[in-house]
Amino acid sequence: MPDFEPILLKRINAKADPGLDAYRADGGYRALTKTLGDMTPAQVVETVKASGLRGRGGAGFPCGLKWTFLPKEHPGPIYLCVNADESEPCTFNNRILMEHDPHQVLEGILLACYATRASVAYVYIRYEYGAAFRAMQKAIDELYANNLLGTNILGKDFSLDVYLHRGAGAYICGEETGLIESLEGKRGWPRIKPPFPAVEGAFRKPTVVNNIETLACVTHVIDRGADWLKTIGIPPDPKNPRDAGSYGPKLYCISGHVNHPCCVELPLGVTVRELVDKHGGGVWKGRKAKGCIPGGISMGLMTEAEFDTPLDFNGPGKVGCLGLGTAAVTVFDETTSIVDVLYNICRFFAHESCGQCTPCREGTGWMMKMMDRMRRGQGRQEDLDILDEVAKSIGIMPGTTICGLADGAGWPVKNAIAKFRPELETYIKGGQKTTMSLALAGVH
Repeated sequence: MPDFEPILLKRINAKADPGLDAYRADGGYRALTKTLGDMTPAQVVETVKASGLRGRGGAGFPCGLKWTFLPKEHPGPIYLCVNADESEPCTFNNRILMEHDPHQVLEGILLACYATRASVAYVYIRYEYGAAFRAMQKAIDELYANNLLGTNILGKDFSLDVYLHRGAGAYICGEETGLIESLEGKRGWPRIKPPFPAVEGAFRKPTVVNNIETLACVTHVIDRGADWLKTIGIPPDPKNPRDAGSYGPKLYCISGHVNHPCCVELPLGVTVRELVDKHGGGVWKGRKAKGCIPGGISMGLMTEAEFDTPLDFNGPGKVGCLGLGTAAVTVFDETTSIVDVLYNICRFFAHESCGQCTPCREGTGWMMKMMDRMRRGQGRQEDLDILDEVAKSIGIMPGTTICGLADGAGWPVKNAIAKFRPELETYIKGGQKTTMSLALAGVH
């Protein structure tokens, strides 16, 4: 891949001052000034739509198209909810943006609100992100003090208030309607759809939900133009009419069994192998990789043989994964038991299921209990078929649940059984106990 100059991380890599004056000196809020002076909200929407920018939160839905779903000529209020929950394990790109360059994010929020005619933006931020919360609040205070938030921003007919709302550490609130329920002070249970948030969202008013990284990209799309984004990434596959392309830069997180865990910015389409070998410093302790989680645990698993898969919006699906997800790559080495990997994943989803839908509530619990039994050396060969059946029977795609948490819970189970079945069968036949289970039992 040719040399790539970071855009989203440019100021962060240069250790630039995150304050308002330094951000403006580097060209910050130039896009906002241009927009308020020369563009209508509809023109901003069309620019983002023409750029091909897709949401970075996991689903990859076209950002500009999402904005068009708002009712036309609605009297308001219209809200923007910013998903800064980032509770997908091993994902930390949003945290880096908020902590070290909050004004880049806030400029994107201002532009999105102008485009969608939103008068209030709520940033739903993960409670554990204390430093990010403080950095964002400091930046918001700076904007109010300089007429960049509040009434008649920069003397124009555009007013906006931005509020930070701290979540309570629930994974389910990363789902947009669960986020909205929590924001309203209720239990974070995803809503039955329709109506979708664009029609009836926060406080039963039209609402757009966008992710932090997506909005940071909006800042540069408006500043540089729609055509700029299309010079980066992967164009649509002409053989796939449903492919909207994978344009623009992406923040990739690399963690797990690598020498240098990090967050890097690269064009969409980089391979797992390049991320691990070039940017992650290779697999630690001189070992080889057994596999990885390519985009957060809800996306499933890849074997080492699949590391040449491009991480764009279509690549992971070609090797049986759910999608790109958050592009958080977590590597596990050749000494790691796939039973331990799968038990940890099942335990996580059983804990985080909100319990509203019976198939998810019961299915995630069953899978965790079966993996726990297997981990303790009491597994049966038929358990693999039962696990596979449960994993295939829960989620939106089989039509049994309200939200996609169950799909995310089932996908790594299906992947593990399909891709690592010989290891699982050998483990069951041997009646082994994993290193983890021995440690938990107090055996060293």
